Amino acid sequence: MKLHLLGVNGPFPGSGGATSGYLLEAPNTLLQFDMGSGVLSRLTALTAPESLTALFLSHWHFDHAADVPVLMYRLEAMSRVLPVYAPDDPDSALFRTVSSAACFDLKVVKPGDRLTLSDVRITVTAARHPVPAVGFRIFCGGKDLGYTGDTNTLPSLVEDYRGCSLLLADGLFPASAWAEGKPHLSAELAARLAEEAGVGQLVITHLNPVFPCETLLREARNIHQNTRIAHAGEVLEC
Repeated sequence: MKLHLLGVNGPFPGSGGATSGYLLEAPNTLLQFDMGSGVLSRLTALTAPESLTALFLSHWHFDHAADVPVLMYRLEAMSRVLPVYAPDDPDSALFRTVSSAACFDLKVVKPGDRLTLSDVRITVTAARHPVPAVGFRIFCGGKDLGYTGDTNTLPSLVEDYRGCSLLLADGLFPASAWAEGKPHLSAELAARLAEEAGVGQLVITHLNPVFPCETLLREARNIHQNTRIAHAGEVLEC
C-alpha cells in the first residue's frame, strides 16, 4: 500500500497547506480518508476524484470534510455516485448535505464495524472527540495501517492499533499545551500509544501551524524512536 499525504494540518492550514486528507493506494482499491480544506485540488493532481473506490470520514468537522461539498459538484458533473463511510452525526450540516445528495451513497459506521472493499479490509476504531468520531485500521497484502482521526486518550486505542506497521496519529499538542479536556492527543501521548501498541512507524499528523514541529518530534522520539512528522506531498509505503 502507498499512503499519499495530501493535507496534514488542523484545525486550520499553514500557508500553502491543507487540512486532513490521505489517499491510500492499494493494488485494486483507491481510498480517500478525510477531505479537509485544500485536499480536493491535491487529490485531483494525482487522480480523477470520481475514480475513488470510496471516501472515509473520521468525523464531520470542517477541517476533515470541508471539501466534500465541492467534491459533490465534480461527481454530479461526471454522473458518478461515491460511497461515503462516516459516523452518524445528524447535528452536522455537512452530514445532512451528504445524506441528501444523490451523488453520495452514505454508509454510517461505528466502532467495531468490519468492512471489505476488494483487496482491502477495514476495521472501524473508536475515538474520543467532542463530536461523533472514529478511526480506522486498514489491512492489505500482509501490511496494516492505523489512522486515529482526531482523538484524545481512550483505553481501547492500544488494542485497536496493536502491531500496526504504520500508525498515522493525531499528535497536535506539545506536552505543555495538552490537558485532559482537550480534543486531541499530544505528540508525547501519541508516541506512548505507539510504544505500548508495538507500532512499527509512528507518523504524527493534524499539525497546528502554531506549534513547532521540532518540539513535537523531539517529545515523541523520547518515547518512540521510530517517529516522523507528516509532510504534505509525501508518499509513505505501508
